[in-house]
Amino acid sequence: MAVIADTHAFIWYLRGSNKLSDTAIATLDQTIQAGDSIYVASISLVEIAYLVERSRIPEIAFEQLNQALADLTTSFQIVSLDLAIAQTIRQIDRATVPEMPDRIIAATALHLNVPLITRDHRIQALQNIQTVW
Repeated sequence: MAVIADTHAFIWYLRGSNKLSDTAIATLDQTIQAGDSIYVASISLVEIAYLVERSRIPEIAFEQLNQALADLTTSFQIVSLDLAIAQTIRQIDRATVPEMPDRIIAATALHLNVPLITRDHRIQALQNIQTVW
């Protein structure tokens, strides 16, 4: 089963962080073992670059991201923000999920019809997407 990981889940998984829940780790591991895709919204790449610039995460996280995405055998696949996702964002309630990057990631999950791995309680409150944590 393919899934999409939000920005923090993606970073934490790459870095082997204990901030991920056991369920999130198991889901990501099972996705890789099954040979399915772990999607990453393109906005997450921008967010990671921004977090590195603000010294919120270490530079090595950006390097790990680039290595993981350059590896042709990886399960990680970038999903570009396109017209369909831009149109789907209207289905993500702004009052529930006010941050634009989070809305884009949620809209990407909704558009792809895949579960979203996220710790974000606002995204988890959405009724129209499946979340895993």
